[in-house]
Amino acid sequence: MGEPMHEVTVASLGLDKASNTPVVILKEKEGDRVLPIWIGPGEASAIAMKLAGIQFSRPLTHDLLSTVVRGLGSELVRVLITKVVENTYYASLIFRRDGELISIDSRPSDSIALALRAEAPIFADEDLLELTALEIEEADFEPGEGEAEFLGTGGQIAESETTGAEEGPRGEGLREYLKGLNPEDFGRFTP
Repeated sequence: MGEPMHEVTVASLGLDKASNTPVVILKEKEGDRVLPIWIGPGEASAIAMKLAGIQFSRPLTHDLLSTVVRGLGSELVRVLITKVVENTYYASLIFRRDGELISIDSRPSDSIALALRAEAPIFADEDLLELTALEIEEADFEPGEGEAEFLGTGGQIAESETTGAEEGPRGEGLREYLKGLNPEDFGRFTP
């Protein structure tokens, strides 16, 4: 992790219609680059419910973990999305307890769900943002192809082989498409 980290925000959450897989789109806070990550439906529900302000009378898994962290005298201070190896994304949760920083390995989707609950910032490694930008620039472009073609043309892949997610987009017009992305562009994801 020699490259600098850049703060990102959750720009949108949608459903890749080609693979019927949830996608979380992270956008660089001080720039235009984006990082799409295909995630599992459970984690997508946890993210969507927090974004929509939905609360249940009893805590769900990510709410419970957030409460446990606070109950043990810790605080989630930031999330780092650090690398991709063989098309699997890696992240770290950075906690502070008694003045000491503790790093815990995590899937990006779980990390994002927890960061939203703790109002902790999310950072992505420069290499990941640059990789996405390069893939967009190097992707084949054929005028006349629609956005439906772009969804599921292969390239990025899910954050984890265990999520059951399919390969994500790497098609024409991706940069412009992702810049103005709304959840409806992928298809509405409902928790």
